[in-house]
Amino acid sequence: MLTRNCLLLFLWFLFEEGFLTPLQSPLQRKLGSERAGSSAGILRNGRTSFQRVKRGWVWNQFFVLEEYMGSDPQYVGKLHSDLDKGDIAVKYTLSGDGAGSIFTIDQTTGDIHALRSLDREEKPYYTLRAQAVDVETGRALEPESEFVIKVQDINDNEPKFLEGPYTASVPEMSPVGTYVMQVTASDADDPTYGNSARVVYSILQGQPYFSVDPKTGIIRTALPNMDREVKEQYQVLIQAKDMGGQLGGLAGTTTINITLTDVNDNPPRFPKSIFHLRIPESSFVGSAVGRIKAHDPDSGKNAEIEYTIVPGDGGTTFDITTNENTQEGILILRKPLDYESKKAYTFKVEASNGHLDRRFHAFGPFKDTATVKINILDVDEPPVFSKPSYTMEVYEDTPVGIIIGAVTAQDLDAGSSPVRYSIDWKSDLDSCFSIDPVEGTISTNEPLDRENIAQHNISVVATKVNNPVLSSKVEVTIHVLDVNEFPPEFSVPYETFVCENSKPGQIIQIVSAKDKDTPSDGQRFTYKPLPEPSTKENFTVQDFGNNTAGILTTRNGYSRRMQEIYFLAIVIEDSGYPVQSSTNTLTIRVCGCDTEGTLLSCNVEAIFLPVGLSTGALIAILLCIIILLVIVVLYVGLRRQKSKETLMTSKEDVRDNVIHYDDEGGGEEDTHAFDMGTLRNTKVIKENTYRRDVKPDTEPCYKPPASQDNTDIRDFIQQRLQEHDGDATAPPYDSLATYAYEGEGSIAESLSSIESLIADKDEEYDYLNEWGPRFKTLAEIFGAQDSHLESTNNKL
Repeated sequence: MLTRNCLLLFLWFLFEEGFLTPLQSPLQRKLGSERAGSSAGILRNGRTSFQRVKRGWVWNQFFVLEEYMGSDPQYVGKLHSDLDKGDIAVKYTLSGDGAGSIFTIDQTTGDIHALRSLDREEKPYYTLRAQAVDVETGRALEPESEFVIKVQDINDNEPKFLEGPYTASVPEMSPVGTYVMQVTASDADDPTYGNSARVVYSILQGQPYFSVDPKTGIIRTALPNMDREVKEQYQVLIQAKDMGGQLGGLAGTTTINITLTDVNDNPPRFPKSIFHLRIPESSFVGSAVGRIKAHDPDSGKNAEIEYTIVPGDGGTTFDITTNENTQEGILILRKPLDYESKKAYTFKVEASNGHLDRRFHAFGPFKDTATVKINILDVDEPPVFSKPSYTMEVYEDTPVGIIIGAVTAQDLDAGSSPVRYSIDWKSDLDSCFSIDPVEGTISTNEPLDRENIAQHNISVVATKVNNPVLSSKVEVTIHVLDVNEFPPEFSVPYETFVCENSKPGQIIQIVSAKDKDTPSDGQRFTYKPLPEPSTKENFTVQDFGNNTAGILTTRNGYSRRMQEIYFLAIVIEDSGYPVQSSTNTLTIRVCGCDTEGTLLSCNVEAIFLPVGLSTGALIAILLCIIILLVIVVLYVGLRRQKSKETLMTSKEDVRDNVIHYDDEGGGEEDTHAFDMGTLRNTKVIKENTYRRDVKPDTEPCYKPPASQDNTDIRDFIQQRLQEHDGDATAPPYDSLATYAYEGEGSIAESLSSIESLIADKDEEYDYLNEWGPRFKTLAEIFGAQDSHLESTNNKL
């Protein structure tokens, strides 16, 4: 402020003393002197002469200091015209930027002042226009002239970092001078005037780790081997100062946060040389049984550790993997542990880095080793069987209580508890076997039959005496061996034929056998004919050696007239012990064949019966046929005899007919059967009514109408109804005894168990015609019945 006031005072002194005047060119000064001489010449000649007057004043530019803080308006400069003689005849006017508001002019003297403080950064210059005017006439004495007032800059703006604060990173262990980043500060002052905008950079905080270039603002490392593991974050304070960094300059600062990034300069290290672990022997294979960890001060992928087991003791029992999140080494069990066989394991584990940096290979190997000692803990375990499974054999029909085998289990723990045995009841529901709880011997508890069950699968449980909760189970397979107790027999009933024109040596049948003792592929059968002379003359048996045999002819030609059937006895033996054999008879029929051996005809039995049907079956069928024929003949005879007799001859005949009625009609379509209701229901008795089951030879005789209240018939019906209601062996519904007196016109009314207490109602059966062809006959019967009832009612 003092410097600025001194400068203003110095400029005011120069203007006041006349050292500073508006600039005029030599030509203008010359013209001014000529104009003065001309005027004088005119005055000397004594006459008045008006000539064009040229402007005698010129100015180009004025300066005004920005940020003026004085109490009076700041003096800018003075306008003056050569036409101004100082007699107040000339007036000065001002127009343009800020005229009247920012700048003002004294009309008489031409002095220009600034009314307020100006800021160059807001507007660096103002363009104005001035003119000299005659006071009395207001006529412009000279043309309007333009000039510029420039705001002169002062250092009133400090440098600023527009993008701060900054963040940067640099790898650790970088050499001195490694580039970090560049910062730039801007100054709003005029860079073309003085040093107000000349910026110089310096570091205020962050030494001796970093440095900054004074001119460019580039930040670099200044200290070698900076270790991220020692210090990772740094805060650097940078200053930018104008005036070239000289005293009195303005300054601005910014902060830079610099992070050291990690490099793999540290190997992994185990915190201790020996790790002690304890693992129970009951640990499962594949489970994690322990954890160890090496420490690596690096970060990210540089801290990734790979664990390996050094070949040696325990190398095959355990394995180790790396937890990617925690970088721990996880020990995995590869084989089952047994405290009784091995109580401890010792091996070495190596930890190494997977991502190495060649610059630091000279620092030493990037790996470390440690010893792992594992102690196996004893666990109370269930008994262990000597075998994973047992197989035993026993012959069928073995007496109960015979020992067929034994299982063995023992407690391998240090205490060695006794073991007790039992059979799982779910595996032996029939209790075919029993086991000694102490010795473990298995014996039969029931007789065994191989043909029923050939193999038994039971489970034996071994339990510790001192801890019954701990038990183990083993599977025992018991094969029931076959005892040769069944003789072999034909696999199917054979019955074959031989052609009359057969030749010796022809195979007419191949037979096979079966045995209940063992499967067919487990036995060896032999075939031979029974030694009878009559059989050898006709047929023989050839054993093929594959459990089959062929029946061969032994002579030329066979005659049905002489003998129709031959019986060949074949002896079949098995290969079991003891040998079982049986004699099986093969029926051979003599049939007529063509020249190619194709069957044409046999005897009666051979023609009408299928192959394999025995003589007894044929006789039974013939007897059945004869009996059926006799029944049919008797039935026809009885029908004829009944047709010649009258239906009823006396009062006793009514009861007999009711009891013994067996006349069977033709079903729903039979409309000519005898209607027994006609004899008993007076409501439906018609004149000239004929029996529908017998054709009358003479004219019909008319019967007297029955009494409406026939006591004998009513009592008889009630008696018979009670008998049949209580009889469990009552005749079927299709008998006269049940339905003879039912119906609407019956004196006894309805005897139905469904509608005994309900009066019958007339019902129309026209809907049966709509049910289709299957109900056509039923519709005709009920339709005829309805019409018959209507006509009867009309007559009555």
